[in-house]
Amino acid sequence: MTDRINLRELKKERTRNSLLRTALELFTTQGFDRTTVDEIAEVCEVSQRTFFRYFANKEEVALAVQQTVESRFVAALRERPPEENPFEALRRTVLGTWDAMSRVVEELVPLELHMRTYQMIESTPSLLAVHLRRSIELEEELARVVAEREGLDVDSDPRPRVAVAAFGGVMRMTGRLWGAGGDASIDSIRALTESYLDHLRPSLAGQWRRDQG
Repeated sequence: MTDRINLRELKKERTRNSLLRTALELFTTQGFDRTTVDEIAEVCEVSQRTFFRYFANKEEVALAVQQTVESRFVAALRERPPEENPFEALRRTVLGTWDAMSRVVEELVPLELHMRTYQMIESTPSLLAVHLRRSIELEEELARVVAEREGLDVDSDPRPRVAVAAFGGVMRMTGRLWGAGGDASIDSIRALTESYLDHLRPSLAGQWRRDQG
C-alpha cells in the first residue's frame, strides 16, 4: 500500500513539474498573454482539467517558482541569529537566498528558465500587477516576523513595517533594473541587490529591541 501511495505521489509531482516547466517555456518564448491553458495541457499530453488540478490559473503557474523562493526567504529570516539587527537579518537573508537559488530553483525548473521567467514577469503588466499585490502581502508577513524577533508589537510600533517597506522597495527597484539589463545571471542580480542595500544600511542599521530602551 505504501509503495502504491509513493508511486502515486511521484506521478503527481512529475505531472506538476512537467506542466510548470512547459508553461514557463511557452510564456518566455511566445509571451504570457499569447499562451493558453489548452496549449500547455496539449504539449504535456494531459487534459485541461488536469492542469486545473495543479494550478488555479496561468498567473499561479507563472509565479509558482517565485512563490517557492519567497517561502524559503521567510523561513530563512525566522532562522537568523537573534543578535542580528533587523536590517542585517533582512540583508543577509536575501543575499543568502540568492546564494542558495540554484539548489532551490533547480528542484523545480532549470535555473536559466527561472531567470528568464523573472524578466518576463517584470515586462508583463498583468503578471507584474499580481506580483506587486503579492509583494505587499509578503511585506506584511516579513514585518510581523521582524517585530516578533525584536519583541515588538507590529501594530503599535511602525518600525518593522517601515523598514520592510524600504527593503521591499529596494528589492523591486533592483529587480526592474536587472530585468531591463543584459546580464540574466544570479551573480548579476545578487551584486546589484547588495549594492543598493548597502546604500540603505545607514538608515536602518542598529538595534531596536524593546529591552534596550
